[in-house]
Parts: sequence; C-alpha cells; structure tokens
Amino acid sequence: MTSFVAESWTRIEAWLSAHAPRTFAELPAPADPPAIAMTENAIGLDLPSALRESLLRHDGTAYGVLLPPFWTLLSTRQIVDSWTRRTDIHASEVPDAEDDDHSEGPYGPWWHRRWVPFAENGAGDCLVIDERPTRLRGRIGTADHEDGCRFSPHPMWNSLPDLLAMTATALETGALLDCYERVAVDGALTWTF
Repeated sequence: MTSFVAESWTRIEAWLSAHAPRTFAELPAPADPPAIAMTENAIGLDLPSALRESLLRHDGTAYGVLLPPFWTLLSTRQIVDSWTRRTDIHASEVPDAEDDDHSEGPYGPWWHRRWVPFAENGAGDCLVIDERPTRLRGRIGTADHEDGCRFSPHPMWNSLPDLLAMTATALETGALLDCYERVAVDGALTWTF
C-alpha cells in the first residue's frame, strides 16, 4: 500500500522530471537508516513518521527550492545543524522538556526543543514540525530568525503530508498555493507571487 507521502513524492517527481529537469536531477538520494538514527540521537527526538518517510525518499532537496515560496528541504545532517544552532543560540530561553510551553495559539516562543526543522529559506528562517504534545501536534510552523515562530491556519500547514500533497497538486494543475504560482525557468522550479 502506497502512503500519502510516497504518493505525493511520486507526483512531485513526475512533474519535475517533465517540466523542471534540472531540479529533478538535483534531488538527492535517500537518507540511509543510520543517518536518520544519528539525527534522532543528536536532537533527542524521534523524527515524525512523515518526515522520516520523506527523508527515505530524498535526503533533503540540496540546492533547489521545492516548497513555495522559497523553501529547501533539509538533509538529515542539516536538520541536526539547524536544530542545534537554534537551541544553542537561546539556550537560556528555550523551554526544557519538563517545562514545555503547551500553548496552541498562532505564535510560539522563539524556539522550542520539540520543534523539528525540515526546511530553510537561506535567510535564517526554517519550517518546523511541532512535536509538542498538544492536540495540534504535527502542524507546521515558520520559525523566523528574529520574530519567533508562527503557525498559520492555512490547510497546507496542517502537516507535512498535507504540505507535500498540496505542493504536488499545485505543480500538476498550476493552481496557486498560498498565493504562489509554480514556474519552471531554464529547467528549474521556482515560485512567483
């Protein structure tokens, strides 16, 4: 049985192969299970199953933008680097596991140990999967390097499977995704407003 993440990746790969072959050619090989185990050990959390499955398909997206408007998926190594950097920068302000901030509002603290970064934009911001034990566990937040993290009510940010599925649909149909349209320029995927 094909999973939701695998199905979305199949659709994304098919579109990239046909319309953005440079981006398709730059997709990395799958992460190996020891690299995933190393990542989990380094951050002290099990990776969300959807992220693990995505990494087993492609270990990040190297240099290419995949998610609108400018997000590049992180490799296992980059996940550790991003998580460690953010945790170390504000160690005194980051809640401990025993002192979790369980707020479910649209904003969170600047950083939280139970957020798993999985994409970056090259400007110091990242997308995170919220692994705090709340009813909204699994949602995606945008962790701005200056303003902290915010969580959008847009359905594409409900979970990584939703984000990948909506990205696949936007690629296939040309529909706007969060106000962005996919464009292939010189064989590479980009998103325009």
